[in-house]
Amino acid sequence: MKVLEFYGSRNEDYLRLSFNGAFNPQTALERELEPFLQALEAYADGWMPDVVNGRRQRKYSPASVWRALEERRSERTSGLGLYRTTWPALDMSLSLSFPPLLPPEAGIIIKVKPLSFFAEAERCRKFVEMVRVWASRYLVAHAMAHSSDDGELAGSPNFGRDDETEYRNGFDKIYEVFWLNVFGPKLVESVGRERMLSTPAHRVEELPNGSVLLVTWPTAADFATKEARLAQARAHAHLRPDLDFDTILRSLHERSARLAPVEPRFHPDLAPLLSRVVDRAASHERQRRIAELNAWNPPEPEEWRSADSALPPDVDNPERSLEYYSTLAEHLVALLHSEVPSVFEATPESLTDADFYFWREEFPKSRLREVIDEHAVPAIGAYLGEVLVRNLGGRWIPRRRLEETQVLVGNRVWLPFVRARNYMRSRQSLLDCSLTHLYRVAERHRS
Repeated sequence: MKVLEFYGSRNEDYLRLSFNGAFNPQTALERELEPFLQALEAYADGWMPDVVNGRRQRKYSPASVWRALEERRSERTSGLGLYRTTWPALDMSLSLSFPPLLPPEAGIIIKVKPLSFFAEAERCRKFVEMVRVWASRYLVAHAMAHSSDDGELAGSPNFGRDDETEYRNGFDKIYEVFWLNVFGPKLVESVGRERMLSTPAHRVEELPNGSVLLVTWPTAADFATKEARLAQARAHAHLRPDLDFDTILRSLHERSARLAPVEPRFHPDLAPLLSRVVDRAASHERQRRIAELNAWNPPEPEEWRSADSALPPDVDNPERSLEYYSTLAEHLVALLHSEVPSVFEATPESLTDADFYFWREEFPKSRLREVIDEHAVPAIGAYLGEVLVRNLGGRWIPRRRLEETQVLVGNRVWLPFVRARNYMRSRQSLLDCSLTHLYRVAERHRS
């Protein structure tokens, strides 16, 4: 069974549930967790897991769940993963801790991608019902479900605290009101039960164990609309009367603006490269990154001379020099071929693929500088020169010093080894001095 890959090369927003509830360690585990599975099976509308992952993968069934928990059980913990083989993608985990070494607790994380899957009110209602059953059965201090991207922008789960403080105190006051919230008895009492139950929201329900379930809006996917943000701000300001409503609402709108889609308008030479760069950005930062790259233009290449000022060849055996450049270029092919198969083709597209590989790997700072200068720079320069020769009808003009070596294309001579040196200075230089951009400029000036 091949499960859908949740964390691919391009992140996108998803619905994330975080739930940590106490269970009774005196009750047989299968009986204690039966309400968990029953609610999951009853209310997982369209996103029900079909794979259980313990020591190995099995088709979902309650028996598979018990077997996975048993085979992964230790004195302190047990756990398993739950996944899907068809759209939408699911990354779900159940982790258990056992006394006397740890408090008896069931940790449930659910991630369903894409968030747009929860645009239907009925599907969202069923999700809320599932959480209501769990929260009624397994007492929580706090549980929440919300857009992962917006949660990141809200600072969850630290909310400005260091990791140690967050781990020690948890959600000890109302830092944020999410789409779906379960406030445990301590949080309810800290706010005041009457105030909590009078919160203006889509749904507010007191649970049998003293917790309160609160849902701000009927659907999770449209959390960033003006109406949903207004409802979120009203609930937050009601639960935290020490905070200013207008400030809360303004902050929410600012988060919505950061997540609003931005149309890519990249420099045409680099659009294929920059599209891949922004795909690597965290989804909550992607729109900002698109806006930045829309406003950015690569510097014009400086690694050239006019043809009439080209340095003449100064080598004794030009043919041997050409063979040497070819060998250097093959070194780059040997370095990249498994990660960048197109490098065999020596085309403009292979330059873009190489640009992206070096950027993705943060090559200038992830490798030793002496290795870069002695091996990578000569190989990259030679490969760039070979692409100019093969695709633009260029001609090598050999020189004893690699940095003086030129490739004649039309009325300009290009200095590929100088470009390679500038290219490898930093990660930003991989974009500022990309191989792709130099090639496209040379292409425009070849006649």
